[in-house]
Amino acid sequence: MPRPREFDEQDVVARATDLFWRRGYHATSVRDLGDELGLSASSLYRTFGDKHGLFLRALDHYRATETAAARERLDGPGAARSVLREWLVRSIDVPAARPPARGCFVVNTATELGSDDPDVDRRTGAAFSATREAVERVLRRGCTEGELPPDLDVAAAADALFTLQLGLQVRARAGHDPAHLTAVIDSAVRGLG
Repeated sequence: MPRPREFDEQDVVARATDLFWRRGYHATSVRDLGDELGLSASSLYRTFGDKHGLFLRALDHYRATETAAARERLDGPGAARSVLREWLVRSIDVPAARPPARGCFVVNTATELGSDDPDVDRRTGAAFSATREAVERVLRRGCTEGELPPDLDVAAAADALFTLQLGLQVRARAGHDPAHLTAVIDSAVRGLG
């Protein structure tokens, strides 16, 4: 008869997300996970299958929390330029509660694993698509409400802003000056027309 679990699976996934986010997939060993999460290797394998299974759960957890919160902010009220500026500024903002140079877990994962892992590629692609679509909605709303030019190429502008956001995250992780990056953001938002 198997022993009952003595841990909260959701808590373990949240803590594993934090570890993978800080260290990356390849730099995190099963031993690291066991030490950080207080799990034996057998408990980890019995519950999650393997390190990859836990990593996928961690990536799903991040998408359901952090990525969803970013989309909610984009879909929230406010002038389009203000909403977009706030979203971009949050890309370079490093709250005191987090270690610096952490970036976005989805971006870090896409950079580390690329498209070599179909399960990961599907998840990162879905996260990127959802964010880009949310940016398009903000731009369309801005056009409809007269804040942005009615003939704005929304798809191209959304691609440009999303690409800018990814680049900002990389530059923030590299320790570039937040004031300079904020000036870049302000220039991009003004350039919407």
